[in-house]
Amino acid sequence: MDFQPGSDEAMVAQTVRAYADDVLVPRAAERDRCGRFPDIELRELGPLGLLGVTVPERFGGSGMSAASLAEAVSAIAEADASVAVTVAVTNMVAEILAKHAQPEVVARVLPGLCAGTNGPAAFALSEAGAGSDPAGMRTTFASAARDGQAGYVINGSKLWITSGDRAGQLIVMARRGTEGRDYTAFLVAGGTPGLSAGSHERKMGQRGSSTVSLLFDQVFVPETQVVGVVGQGFKVALEALDGGRINVGAMAVGIARAALGSAVKYARDRVQFGQPLAANQAIQFMLADAATRLDAAWLLVQRAAWLKASRQPMTLAAAQAKLFATETAVSVCDAALQIHGGYGYTREFPVERYYRDVRVTTIYEGTSQIQKIVIARHLLKTAASAIAH
Repeated sequence: MDFQPGSDEAMVAQTVRAYADDVLVPRAAERDRCGRFPDIELRELGPLGLLGVTVPERFGGSGMSAASLAEAVSAIAEADASVAVTVAVTNMVAEILAKHAQPEVVARVLPGLCAGTNGPAAFALSEAGAGSDPAGMRTTFASAARDGQAGYVINGSKLWITSGDRAGQLIVMARRGTEGRDYTAFLVAGGTPGLSAGSHERKMGQRGSSTVSLLFDQVFVPETQVVGVVGQGFKVALEALDGGRINVGAMAVGIARAALGSAVKYARDRVQFGQPLAANQAIQFMLADAATRLDAAWLLVQRAAWLKASRQPMTLAAAQAKLFATETAVSVCDAALQIHGGYGYTREFPVERYYRDVRVTTIYEGTSQIQKIVIARHLLKTAASAIAH
């Protein structure tokens, strides 16, 4: 593993940071306050190659590595987490479609998705009774035909779907019958008859991203829009979640970097008892601990991204990166707010937004407790295998 960023990563970092500084940072506070979705920004990020970072160029993507995607998500999150989560999910869906959708669908859908002309994408897996336990999903599909075309009808509902009401394309998970284990992934276009979105969730943070419930009432999907193979949808979902966890880890690091930067500036500028806060050893220790743990978190994210790019098993590394990076980021944002004192609890400084934005990273794409289960199962399986041999 090379710790020096490659040319792709360096180019992505330079492009994103320039755009973030000029466009995202000035709009972030207002987006949070008003809950404004980043429609304009998505149309601008597409031509920059940031909505299909890992998608091959022949499909309209940038053809870069998972490390480049992590770099992009982290840099965007440092400016505005609401934009970052929207970009991360769109990239996740674009990558899955490039790998598993049928060629006709890839040719028709991906160029517009990567270009930002077809809105963001959404990944519809979670349900009211199937969050950490996706096997509990109740959304169903059944074979059907419509206008002489073979396909499937989907019925059910989804919850907590990022960009669900804005998405041009959605990957939807369903099972054949409420008790069957024939899980399948489908590509559903936004606006398909029978698909409707509920009201926006009133969230603690990342308020500029859209999070809604979805209702599927006899939604017809042509058989060509099965993503992967019928009955093997869980493989698609787990692959998506592994990559998604790397991106959530990257996002968390980006938010925490912004919080740490804000804390350093405040500690240098704020004078108490005749000297800057930064002269206080207790503050120095808080900053040192935050910086060290944040660097360690980023290294775990980079390792997972490197394994993914190398096409090596990365489920364990992704879970470890997601667990450590998100928990660390929450801790760093908490310390940054504490350093700001009473001002940190107000909207006069952005640190309170970072604190709210980062909290959900330990929840979505699998809670911290789920990541621990994944890690422990791997350890126990490895131990059992070693004993057997």
